[in-house]
Amino acid sequence: MDYNKENLPKHIAIIMDGNRRWARAKGMPVALGHKEGAKTLEKIVRYCNKIGIKYITVYAFSTENWKRTQDEVNSLMLLLQNYIEDYSKRADSENIKVQFLGDTSAFKPKMQKGIADCIKRTKNNTGVTFNIALNYGGRAEILKAVKEISNSVKQGELNIEDISEELISNSLYTKGMPDPDLLIRTSGEMRLSNFLPWQLVYSEFLFVEKNWPDFSENDLDNAILEYQKRTRKFGAN
Repeated sequence: MDYNKENLPKHIAIIMDGNRRWARAKGMPVALGHKEGAKTLEKIVRYCNKIGIKYITVYAFSTENWKRTQDEVNSLMLLLQNYIEDYSKRADSENIKVQFLGDTSAFKPKMQKGIADCIKRTKNNTGVTFNIALNYGGRAEILKAVKEISNSVKQGELNIEDISEELISNSLYTKGMPDPDLLIRTSGEMRLSNFLPWQLVYSEFLFVEKNWPDFSENDLDNAILEYQKRTRKFGAN
């Protein structure tokens, strides 16, 4: 692809929307849509690693997704558990570092163990950092940060005057990472859905009509080309 390799987005965030729509359009069970979406995700992360993207963050399961039918939630939990356990080996062999954003304490012990094992297994890898947002909500993330900072003030460890944007950023799940340069949302929906509201304030947004299982490496190339056509002003003229 003919894009400027010196101007790649360092951090790409993706809202992987359309798994259910993809399955229903084909007369398939919703669970198969999620399985195909997982295959697409692995393919895109591998490609990001290949072309030199430093971070990719995906919205895998939100705090609101618990409201779906019990059958779908159970199916998603099983898929995520099996995927994490299986994928950690492949990620390690491909030098991919896997991290998780969100309150993972809500999951069953077996999944929590799979998450911890995946983090441990891949922590020293130096390729793309792959952030999986699980039981993640942007407002909950900010609330958590506010409580932690407030407690530090209460304990006399921090002065109110010392509270800054940098301090808040360093209290979020994405501590130490650059904010996303580019947000991609598939399936044509045009909203953030409580995804990284603090981190996305100056990101470039791209909304793609395709459902997530149909998203390809070529679509990512086109997204990068579109990103490189834009002028990022960060509030300047």
